[in-house]
Amino acid sequence: MTELSKVSVTALKGVGEALAEKLAKVGLENIQDVLFHLPLRYQDRTRVVPIGALRPGQDAVIEGVVSGTDVTMGRRRSLLVRLGDGTGSLSLRFYHFSNAQKEALKRGTHLRCYGEARPGASGLEIYHPEYRALTGDEPPPVDTTLTPIYPTTEGLTQQRLRQLCQQSLGLLGPRSLPDWLPLELARDYQLAPLADAIRYLHHPPADADVEELAVGHHWAQHRLAFEELLTHQLSQQRLRESLRAQRAPVLPRASRLAAQYLANLGFAPTGAQQRVGNEIAYDLSQPEPMLRLVQGDVGAGKTVVAALAALQALEAGYQVALMAPTEILAEQHFVTFKRWLEPLGIEVAWLAGKLKGKARTAALEQIAAGAPMVVGTHALFQEEVKFHNLALAIIDEQHRFGVQQRLALRQKGVGGQLCPHQLIMTATPIPRTLAMSAYADLDTSVLDELPPGRTPVNTVLVADSRRIEVVERVRAACAEGRQAYWVCTLIEESEELTCQAAETTFEELTSALGELRVGLIHGRMKPAEKAAVMAEFKQGNLQLLVATTVIEVGVDVPNASLMIIENPERLGLAQLHQLRGRVGRGSAASHCVLLYHPPLSQIGRERLGIMRETNDGFVIAEKDLQLRGPGEMLGTRQTGLLQFKVADLMRDADLLPAVRDAAQALLARWPDHVSPLLDRWLRHGQQYGQV
Repeated sequence: MTELSKVSVTALKGVGEALAEKLAKVGLENIQDVLFHLPLRYQDRTRVVPIGALRPGQDAVIEGVVSGTDVTMGRRRSLLVRLGDGTGSLSLRFYHFSNAQKEALKRGTHLRCYGEARPGASGLEIYHPEYRALTGDEPPPVDTTLTPIYPTTEGLTQQRLRQLCQQSLGLLGPRSLPDWLPLELARDYQLAPLADAIRYLHHPPADADVEELAVGHHWAQHRLAFEELLTHQLSQQRLRESLRAQRAPVLPRASRLAAQYLANLGFAPTGAQQRVGNEIAYDLSQPEPMLRLVQGDVGAGKTVVAALAALQALEAGYQVALMAPTEILAEQHFVTFKRWLEPLGIEVAWLAGKLKGKARTAALEQIAAGAPMVVGTHALFQEEVKFHNLALAIIDEQHRFGVQQRLALRQKGVGGQLCPHQLIMTATPIPRTLAMSAYADLDTSVLDELPPGRTPVNTVLVADSRRIEVVERVRAACAEGRQAYWVCTLIEESEELTCQAAETTFEELTSALGELRVGLIHGRMKPAEKAAVMAEFKQGNLQLLVATTVIEVGVDVPNASLMIIENPERLGLAQLHQLRGRVGRGSAASHCVLLYHPPLSQIGRERLGIMRETNDGFVIAEKDLQLRGPGEMLGTRQTGLLQFKVADLMRDADLLPAVRDAAQALLARWPDHVSPLLDRWLRHGQQYGQV
């Protein structure tokens, strides 16, 4: 019997070219895809519920007799049908109706309906129910299984998807859909057979536990989630192996340059910086490529660690590239590395997307000729950038770059033969749960110690009705010689509107605080303008900086000790934590005011409460993951890796240790099962293992 992964959806009855195109939009190209296209939720149409027992918000099948029909003229004209069954009564409300429909729903008609009961003007109501009139003595039978609701796209009805899944289930057999989890493995981890889980999830029986299915804790979901997580793990193990199999330049530990650098630094590295520095130094001295993620909370001194790694490659005579996701951050790194490296006689080159014409050509020539230290944005990934002998790539704020871009660096290694070492830094602490699966191909180091002299930031919540008091607080702080940030965010994701809001706030604050020098920075300004404003603020010529979230990463002004964040409820916790990290960088007591707009939702209150309680980025990241889910945590570009069909990283976190062990076992004992699994689950995602 042919494997269903090799049978096109056009083999199903009623699927022509047009429908096949629509199915392809939701990733359904073959019959195996259809079987793995699982319901999002279920409706229970297996029993008729007495009207008297209905709860608000419940979807249910009800039966009753029409006791009256009226056209009511509220804000919109609607048809209201009263229905009773002896245990109680409710109303059916239709906003779109015809005369014929009104006639058909006359008094005395016996109806069976399905819909969601909601509190309405006349007690419980069902808006636009599905319904049919019942005639004769025998009512039609109810469904014997729960009704699946599938993920869909425009032009694909639930009815059509149900028919296709029904047909596909008819073709399901042990040889047509092989179970790639060996029996021994399935037994060890108590996993049900694949076909049983798929059949169950498309058609749960009438007595299925709907609650359990809704929260994803059912044995059938567990079986598929395990296989999906296992496949992601395998894909990353494969990626890691293919990278590890490559050769990298061996970089002996630096002595001369590192000693000079530390002597000029003016402070001793923390214990955590020394520990992580040693882990990196060891990796760089090995002949296979380093793949290390350094997580450090805001202000933990990741850049010092990066500089020590760079010096190890530079002393060995190789090139180093440092990449940052935004021009502001890249320029800051450029300025910092120039300040640190030029006294050591090391040239630092710059490349960003905004460099054009002759300046760009000159920069490309400088890099190709072997400029030792190159700093830039992701422009460094571009095809025409040729390095002379790149041995180390340092990537800041990795979650802003996709895995694919990280891999593009491979081709830029020494003579195209040796693969550069990679050091990835992030100030967005990644919860362990996420790191185990999203970054399974990386070794992880954590900078868990703040440099001495840093002060924890005191965070307060203030309703925006007290805005005038907050403005006075800014005035007082600046009068004492401190500096402040005022961050504007907007509910619209539109950059244009956020910039307009920042401009309006800038004008308001400039007139309210006439004696202060106020600056403005937002995403629509040219990089040179942004850099000029930042430089003014850094030098203390501006006392208050009104900004959008462009200042989220890397801005270091030790004299700034007050930050106001407007509408903080609209930002993710990780982003709030990043913003807050711009203050508390000096020795003065620092404050962050979260100026929220009441009333706050339950989640809003919880999230802002977490910000007030802790300055620990890892605690915040764990909470953020629970509240927002993994896709958002890692930023959209990274989520190719987290578009799970069945699994959910938070819900299934307890499976991850077992999944990692199972992945090792599969690679060691059943390596020929790996490719079919990758093909089944990741065909449409990024195929990490085969880049």
